[in-house]
Amino acid sequence: MSIAQGFLAEFEDQAPVTRRFLERVPEEKLTWKPHAKSMTAGQLALHLALVPGNIVRFVQNPAGQAPNFANIPQPASREEVLRAFDEGVAAVRMLLPKLDDAAMHETFRVLAGEQEVVALPRRLFLRNIMLNHWYQHRGQLAVYLRLLDVAVPASWGPSADETPGPSQPTPAAA
Repeated sequence: MSIAQGFLAEFEDQAPVTRRFLERVPEEKLTWKPHAKSMTAGQLALHLALVPGNIVRFVQNPAGQAPNFANIPQPASREEVLRAFDEGVAAVRMLLPKLDDAAMHETFRVLAGEQEVVALPRRLFLRNIMLNHWYQHRGQLAVYLRLLDVAVPASWGPSADETPGPSQPTPAAA
């Protein structure tokens, strides 16, 4: 199995789990935030929806300019978030398989203007940012849901609110 195929298999396991988290963000709480320095629930959900697709597009070139994370837009609806998520899932499915193992071992660079701020093998960038970063924000959204008294979906195992069942399988071991 190629590196991209392994990442895609993991992504396919985790995408439905992430969608369940996004579906539970209350429409009327999109502008809520737990602290003045925090993103709103809508901004966090949109960021979570956009990460995989944006990252897989980002790494198609040898280098890219660091994005400005301070300006995550405020979505107008949960449907906007879910639409962005579905578009990102489609992008990952289309673009990730195009990266062969040689491309995965190449150095990918992130630039801030002319200055290099990150240089590491593309596979590590995808692991750390497309997947691990994605999971970290899903965990953050779980806290938001808990604070909003919304049932938190099961992810790798049961949550306090649900146990994985036939319609929500526990992701396969890698």
